[in-house]
Amino acid sequence: MPLIGIFDSGVGGLTVQKAIIELLPGLDTIYLGDTARVPYGSKSPQVVTQYSLRNARFLAAREVDLLVVACNTASAVALPALREELAIPVLGVVEPGARAAVRASRSGRIGVIGTPSTIASGAYQKAIHAARPGAEVIARACPLFVPLAEEGWTDPEDEVVSAVARRYLAPLLQAGIDVLVLGCTHYPLLKGAVAKELPGVALVDSAEAIATEVGERLGGGVRGTSTHRFFVTDTPERFLIVAERFLGRAIENADQVDL
Repeated sequence: MPLIGIFDSGVGGLTVQKAIIELLPGLDTIYLGDTARVPYGSKSPQVVTQYSLRNARFLAAREVDLLVVACNTASAVALPALREELAIPVLGVVEPGARAAVRASRSGRIGVIGTPSTIASGAYQKAIHAARPGAEVIARACPLFVPLAEEGWTDPEDEVVSAVARRYLAPLLQAGIDVLVLGCTHYPLLKGAVAKELPGVALVDSAEAIATEVGERLGGGVRGTSTHRFFVTDTPERFLIVAERFLGRAIENADQVDL
């Protein structure tokens, strides 16, 4: 049975793991959350690359067959370094999400939301233009979505959630986009709030897109009994509390490691 390694800066990557498990329920996974250094979205590309290499080495030492970089920020800036160092396939969430957005868009006006680092990197803009050169990409950083998701403030009717979503998304609505890429692993928890502010706009979840690509790499469905291990770089108590919202199931334990 293939063993898939998944890493993120914290808990957000569990939405990627959830999508992979739902599509390939017999797949074994190892998840690493670099919770001692979260968030990556406000750090420099050099630091994010350094952290990503440490995460990748930890998972590669456990003989994973494929590495999924669940963090959008790390996918945006660290993939070349990771692919150069590792002998196994390394998949990021940016390119699959960009391709899914291009397929879904009729007008070619595509929105992207993410952390400041992801948006500043231009990775989604570049990937979308590579797949559709004439596309118009409107990108916007939405940093407050991350703490809202982690606090469980995701109800579209909540006045705070609604106000933040409206403030961030109004320019995208005015731009007339027909597709929006949720370019951060936390953002799927806020799908309802985003959809409320962008009626008629198709939402692309990069977690679902990368799960499909993992399935294609493995040659189809994976069935049977599976095991899932979890590691974090800070004490696990907070991770275990928040993780259930992101993974959709309770996690009994996570091991703390020093990278």
